[in-house]
Amino acid sequence: MLRRDSARRAPAARVAVIWLAVFAAVALVPALATALAGQSDKPAKPDKNATTRLRIEVTGGDANKPVADASVYVRYPDDKKFELDLKTNQEGIARSPEIHQGKILIQIVAPGWKTYGEYHDISEAEPTIQVHLVKPTTHWY
Repeated sequence: MLRRDSARRAPAARVAVIWLAVFAAVALVPALATALAGQSDKPAKPDKNATTRLRIEVTGGDANKPVADASVYVRYPDDKKFELDLKTNQEGIARSPEIHQGKILIQIVAPGWKTYGEYHDISEAEPTIQVHLVKPTTHWY
């Protein structure tokens, strides 16, 4: 008789252990996911109110000489109304006033050099962006 009672209790004990395991998994998975999410390899998104001041260094040719009086245009891809027009000094450096951090388009136009244009993700307070211009390979006329 004792054998039948213990046989009946064994499946009940097994069910209790399974329910306990399911409960523990449901309770621990969100906590573990939250802990691992903080350790992701993705860079943090910049704060929408954070500002930056760009320093753009423009060089050109094989000797990496500074390109003076180059036109530097800074634009946001989302804001079509904002455009910043800068010029490089004799050292080939253009500095911007404070602008919002995020994705920007930098275009550089200088006579005798191939036009440059690339997107940059800005997340630092005062980044230095180095641009190297090359001579055009063919004549357009």
